Amino acid sequence: MIWDREKYLAHCRFQYTGDEMFTEIFGLLVGLEDQWGSQGATKEEIDLTAFDWDKTLSTGCPVDLKAITGIKQGIIEDNSEFTINIDHMGRKTKLIKKAATIPLPLDYPVKNADDWHKIKHWYEFNENRVDREALLSTAKMREQGYLVHLWIPGGFDEPRQLMGDENLCIACYEQPDLIEDILDTIGETVHKVLERVTDVLTIDVLETHDDMAGKSGPLFGPAQVDRFMKPYYRKVWDFLSQSGCTLFCQDSDGNISPIINNLLECGVNFIYPNEPAAGMDIVEIRKRYGDRICLKGGIDKFSLLGSKDDIRKELEYRINSLTKGGGTIFALDHRIPNGVHIDNYRYYAKLIKEMLR
Repeated sequence: MIWDREKYLAHCRFQYTGDEMFTEIFGLLVGLEDQWGSQGATKEEIDLTAFDWDKTLSTGCPVDLKAITGIKQGIIEDNSEFTINIDHMGRKTKLIKKAATIPLPLDYPVKNADDWHKIKHWYEFNENRVDREALLSTAKMREQGYLVHLWIPGGFDEPRQLMGDENLCIACYEQPDLIEDILDTIGETVHKVLERVTDVLTIDVLETHDDMAGKSGPLFGPAQVDRFMKPYYRKVWDFLSQSGCTLFCQDSDGNISPIINNLLECGVNFIYPNEPAAGMDIVEIRKRYGDRICLKGGIDKFSLLGSKDDIRKELEYRINSLTKGGGTIFALDHRIPNGVHIDNYRYYAKLIKEMLR
């Protein structure tokens, strides 16, 4: 089913539209395509079009909020096992071909304030970040039922891209002014861009990617979220929400339970993918937070590695009167794992439709 903007927003605002929403967020893990092919899956099953997942008419906001570095990207080394690149930040990155879809940096451009001031101009505002003609076209699409998303750099993720996880976490204690200046600079540029955007176009969904947690919990605790992320996110969200934006969506793997209250204070009201194996239970989150937060994902992908009875039990637990009726987009909590047989996925897709429709 294709959902238009009004129906999607109503659903995410906990209004019952007559339908439940179920989808696939990330698709197949590396290697599963070949496994399914050997098990007799069709091309349409491998690209998931055979399963008729719900989709939303949507489009991005045509602005550029990324670091504008001018660095030429290129391949340094490429073989059957890995690729080493120079990326847009000048970092060497390594992609392990058989196991990953995201290349990991081997070095970072910022270690201290001096390094930051050399590249601070990457994030400063200029008029080329906004394409007014493209904004006018996007506004027409919104009138035709398209949902408009705006991505902004993550309050955790962007400093992490500049510094690396370890250096960023240490800097919270040894160089807090550096982190504040990074996010103040980004926030000021985002605000100036949005002043131009909202003259033409209403944003429906503010989105950010942070991936700031593992199974044992988040890398920023409540104090760090409040000190570093909150001023940045509130600056953006307060402006956008006054202009008609209703959803602020954060993507973070792992267990962010200890900081959900703090994220709510930042303005976040939509989280995904809610990984059960990391401790993110959408049933318990709904019990605790009610309609304060919209949830996407939440179905344990590892249940598909078990029996059909395991799959049924997982769905029967996640899908109930608490999670139905609006405010939940049901989906696996990340990529479909290697080892999931196509028959199990067929069963999962058929059963969830029966339970929700």
